[in-house]
Amino acid sequence: MGIELKGMAPLLQVFDMPTAIAFYCGTLGFELVANSPVVKNPEGEFFHWALLRHQGIELMLNTAYDEGQRPPAPDPKRIAAHDDTCLYFGAPDVDAVYDHLRGKGLDLRPPTIAPYGMKQLYLHDPDGYNLCFQWAASKPEKSAARS
Repeated sequence: MGIELKGMAPLLQVFDMPTAIAFYCGTLGFELVANSPVVKNPEGEFFHWALLRHQGIELMLNTAYDEGQRPPAPDPKRIAAHDDTCLYFGAPDVDAVYDHLRGKGLDLRPPTIAPYGMKQLYLHDPDGYNLCFQWAASKPEKSAARS
């Protein structure tokens, strides 16, 4: 018998935790479940690690830099491969996700149907990670009468 697993929580390194929290919680609807102790510095209050949850999906975020070591802007070499990482979310109504995100101010291309039959909506989070909301596309009904 194989090992028993109860879930998975990917960990993403983020440049700016408040921006990432605003996106995942404020835009996508995740809930902040746990976080590391709050740090107070001249830039404000924040934390370095967070566990987020949305309808049974868990995601962890961690700051990419330790306290006082974050550069003023993301290092292009460090984030170059973020687009190679993609989180696929099962979303039974991809069009509703599209409408929701457009309502939150995101400029997105409409969902498309991939050659393998998945209706998909792709976008990037603030750190350049690729996100896909997808569900099997409904098959068109066959015409009952053909001439």
